[in-house]
Amino acid sequence: MLNKTYPYYLANVAVAANTDLEVTDKFSGEVATRVAMADAAAIDKAIGYAVEAMPAMRAFPPFKRQAVLEHCVKRFRERYDELALALCIEAGKPINDSKGEVTRLIDTFKVAAEESVRIDGEIINLEISPRAKGYHGYVKRVPIGPCSFISPFNFPLNLTAHKVAPAIAAGVPFVLKPASRTPVGALIMGEILAETDLPKGAFSILPAHRDGADLFTTDERFKLLSFTGSPAVGWELKKKAGKKKVILELGGNAAAIVDGDQGEKLDYVVDRLAFGAFYQSGQSCIGVQRILVHAKIYDALREKLIAKTKTLVMGDPKDEKTFVGPMISESESNRLAGWMESAVQAGAKIVAGGKVEGAMFEATLLEGVKRDTDLYRKEAFGPVAILERFDDFDAALATVNDSDFGLQAGVFTDSLAHAHRAWDLLDVGGVVINDVPSFRVDNMPYGGVKDSGLGREGVRYAIEDMTEMRLMVMRETW
Repeated sequence: MLNKTYPYYLANVAVAANTDLEVTDKFSGEVATRVAMADAAAIDKAIGYAVEAMPAMRAFPPFKRQAVLEHCVKRFRERYDELALALCIEAGKPINDSKGEVTRLIDTFKVAAEESVRIDGEIINLEISPRAKGYHGYVKRVPIGPCSFISPFNFPLNLTAHKVAPAIAAGVPFVLKPASRTPVGALIMGEILAETDLPKGAFSILPAHRDGADLFTTDERFKLLSFTGSPAVGWELKKKAGKKKVILELGGNAAAIVDGDQGEKLDYVVDRLAFGAFYQSGQSCIGVQRILVHAKIYDALREKLIAKTKTLVMGDPKDEKTFVGPMISESESNRLAGWMESAVQAGAKIVAGGKVEGAMFEATLLEGVKRDTDLYRKEAFGPVAILERFDDFDAALATVNDSDFGLQAGVFTDSLAHAHRAWDLLDVGGVVINDVPSFRVDNMPYGGVKDSGLGREGVRYAIEDMTEMRLMVMRETW
């Protein structure tokens, strides 16, 4: 079970300032633990400590950064079950998905440990004309400066890891605001980081209410803001961020195209679609929301997917049989139920699921959803997927692109030409061939275009954002 209380971390040190933040068990609705909440004064101190830590972090050698990250990997493995249970309780994530996220947390820190000792530069040949004869150019990467991180509720371990691990590898101090609904995993991470010899002020982890956390965005002492969350919030933060670099990993309404050549692979496709649409109650920005199926196989796939969807167990996330747990809150469930009802009133048909009770939302399939409805245009962020048929592959690509979002897309096809055409034409950050858009490995570049964000995560790519190039020009003789 969870501890009765958790401190926050200010300049590497646990501070039991208060117990103001109640964290609920998302299945029972009962208070599971209480967490220290930072006020503006604590956030201001954390930023000041991060600034003071910058010289020491810059001097903290790569082998020591690697040792810190390897220590975290070791301790995460030792506390694997504790981390998984905490995630299951505070996020309502089914225990099997929770264990999978702890595994990804470990993977991300392992990759960061490897990358920490290979942040290389380059030699530039400057002798492009007679005036540059005898001049040589050298580039190295240096830490950008103190960074501000804001992480979301849906992957409170792994998406936090994608900020924290690259920061340690890059040698930048940071102040992290975990989601107030799911802060416990990040605070356990802070407890483990506090066991290391990171310089004082290298990290602070401060739960805070959104309306009291403006300094994470506006303070000019931060040189980078990395935010993962909703598009509405992310773009508003960018407006307020001033001169600092901004990385946004926002939402999506991801599509999967199923070409007409699946044949005996149809069962595999159906299993992956069901996983992509409904794992962790659909609360993933790359969850499958739109399923475009070639007319040649539409009826067969529809029948199999309806049957598969009806087998998914909804219930207590602590039960290993559970596939669909609660959404993060009853208000989010009500919001999605309203979108679904509006779609039905506009002519859509529910072909599987549709039952909603409190925060529990049954895995649901619809067809005939009009393209101007909220359920089609916006990010559902819940266990709802839309079926539609197509006859022409290029038309299907155009349908996928008819969206304000562009995070990832999946394409099931045996045609190499179609795979490359999708890669060429889909206006998204990543195209996954023969799997769902929900597929992610933690060393790949990950991020979107349009309303889905700016920049890329994935450890090496985050390190590039958290460092800057510094040039030295040397004249050979003088």
